[in-house]
Amino acid sequence: MKRFCLALCLILLCACLPAAAEEMPKIPKFREVSVHDPSIIKAQDGYYYIYGSHMAAARSLDLISWEQISRDAHGGCTLFANVQEQLKEALSYARTNTFWAPDVQQLADGRYYYYYCTCEGSSPLSTLGVAVSDSPEGPYEDLGIFLKSGMPGYNAGVYPNVVDPHTFFDKEGKLWMVYGSYSGGIYILEMDPATGFPLEGQNYGKKLLGMNHSRIEGPYILYSPDTDYYYLFLSFGGLNAADGYNIRVCRSKNPDGPYEDALGQNMIRCGGRPGTFFNDADYVGYGVKLMGGYKFAAAATDKNKITMAYRSPGHNSAIYDAQTGRYFIVFHTRFANSGEAHSIRVHQMYMNEEGWPVVSPLRYAGEPDGPVAEENRAGLYKVLLHQRDINGVEHVSKEATLLPDGTVTGDHTGTWVCNDGRNITITLDGLTYRGVMHTACDLSQSAWSTCFTALDQTGAALWGIRVAVQP
Repeated sequence: MKRFCLALCLILLCACLPAAAEEMPKIPKFREVSVHDPSIIKAQDGYYYIYGSHMAAARSLDLISWEQISRDAHGGCTLFANVQEQLKEALSYARTNTFWAPDVQQLADGRYYYYYCTCEGSSPLSTLGVAVSDSPEGPYEDLGIFLKSGMPGYNAGVYPNVVDPHTFFDKEGKLWMVYGSYSGGIYILEMDPATGFPLEGQNYGKKLLGMNHSRIEGPYILYSPDTDYYYLFLSFGGLNAADGYNIRVCRSKNPDGPYEDALGQNMIRCGGRPGTFFNDADYVGYGVKLMGGYKFAAAATDKNKITMAYRSPGHNSAIYDAQTGRYFIVFHTRFANSGEAHSIRVHQMYMNEEGWPVVSPLRYAGEPDGPVAEENRAGLYKVLLHQRDINGVEHVSKEATLLPDGTVTGDHTGTWVCNDGRNITITLDGLTYRGVMHTACDLSQSAWSTCFTALDQTGAALWGIRVAVQP
């Protein structure tokens, strides 16, 4: 009986003790690749594949270490046996020898459909077609062109440039394709899931937004089973390092819209005024800005004070992992003082309490997805405001301290609350942001750090990274 009572006491004591902190994984080694305009799928072979402009492609098992499998359309393309010959009709019409942002979708027949596009570049003289393969790595066989733009009588201020496709299934199993870049706007077509081609009688399809040569492109639609919204991601601005590429999002309950931003603005009104050309001021006020160019400045206690400035992050895709419930955003980015060199980045995304996606300020490194322990929430943070501009020069972080009493001091002042270690509400300088607190890997300090990502009511992003060594 004494042994039984002793064992019972030990069990009760252990039950009352706090759970041991979750052991953090080892910081991984990243393997970088260059894939411009990356479009992601997860294939049956277990790999994530990204496909980009100029026939570049790469694969990864973990979204961390990437392997380049195709490089360019001139001798380095492995996706087609002879891409210049097989797709010569598309190249000839567009008066080019390369390809712009593609997309791949697996249809019910188990095969992979590669949606390619060509464009002259200085005009919307473009084609959009599809090829097919039994393997995500090819070789792909051309099925033909199904859309063209730029022909005689074509009005580029009204009709779309037929590039940048993304093909997706909605929650009812219907197949759609959203596409468009810069000229007449972003359009959507209902597709035939048996053939991979558009259903007949739609012409260019239904317009979602954009007009009169607006710098808006790279549409990508992701459905969230958690919020029951369709999220339309877009890139505003120019893609070069100094041209302000930035990622925005809007949402709808229907795959073909209408889409709205955080201010409740119908995105159909997002575009340039008649007669204008790349007049960013006409549409900069639309869309939820998730990120633009940015730099986290070094803190006094950082071990490594060398910092990197990201410029023109954009042309993203996104993916939802039904098994883990995680969301990821994939994009290319350029860097300050590096010319036009670019690399892909994968960041984890979360849904805030208002049903908007928010993006981790740090790249995905296999981080745990649980709540942040109370002792890791307060502290000194590098705080970055993305604002809602099209910023050619990166925004730079400042410092603020989240005090245990719920106040914020430093370069920004206000209040904060995060009772569950997950959902955070933070008010800075009179603006309230709602988002998610989480753990991520600060590679610059080789340390796991607490982060937060949030949006204000206008649709401007706020990022924070806890300083690894507190002063």
